[in-house]
Amino acid sequence: MSLRGVHHIAIIGSDYARSRAFYHEVLGLPILREVYREARDSWKCDLDAGNVQIELFSFPSPPERPTRPEACGLRHLSFSVDDLNAEIARLLERGVACEPVRVDEYTGQRFTFFRDPDGLPLELYEN
Repeated sequence: MSLRGVHHIAIIGSDYARSRAFYHEVLGLPILREVYREARDSWKCDLDAGNVQIELFSFPSPPERPTRPEACGLRHLSFSVDDLNAEIARLLERGVACEPVRVDEYTGQRFTFFRDPDGLPLELYEN
């Protein structure tokens, strides 16, 4: 194989309008395209997250995530930021709570966690 990078990350929201507003308006990710897939009764919204796309989906009655981040599988999605304090303040202004800032013991970089409307763990990592 000759992998060149990550193309996209797919997320299924329980309430499409709420998730779309969170990722587009709160996090500020530009919408690349948005389509309604009638055969699946499902929306698909491609968002530009810089070096990767986020595919936001809706499906009728999706099951809840069964476990927390320490379970086997994807643990969390992390976004790189230049100014952690400014981004935390911006999220707080929009009603998004962040955990206390931590410092990566190996890199010395600061980070925090917060959650999307469905409780999916997201991270801001200062570079």
